[in-house]
Amino acid sequence: MKHAIIETGGKQYRVAEGDIIYIEKLNAESGETVTFDKVLAVIDDNNYVFGTPTVEGATVTANVVKNGKAKKIRVFKMKPKKGYRRTMGHRQPYTQVQIGTINV
Repeated sequence: MKHAIIETGGKQYRVAEGDIIYIEKLNAESGETVTFDKVLAVIDDNNYVFGTPTVEGATVTANVVKNGKAKKIRVFKMKPKKGYRRTMGHRQPYTQVQIGTINV
């Protein structure tokens, strides 16, 4: 099975063909195809190719499944003995993609 390590949104992901992953929001609509060209490593059964820092000519293509927002988290700030309390919520946007092909 062929794996690749890609970088997108400041994070690194280990992906294989057919995987569905949640990444930081991309400017792409559902149904579009995106190409990741920051491939840090390609791992096959017997072959290992590591980039310095990226593998030249390697790409990973993926299809955008949907865009959405994660569950809400509560952010609570408080300063003791001062009467300061603030509650805020945050929903992180994401893009769900399905990995298509890994090209070396």
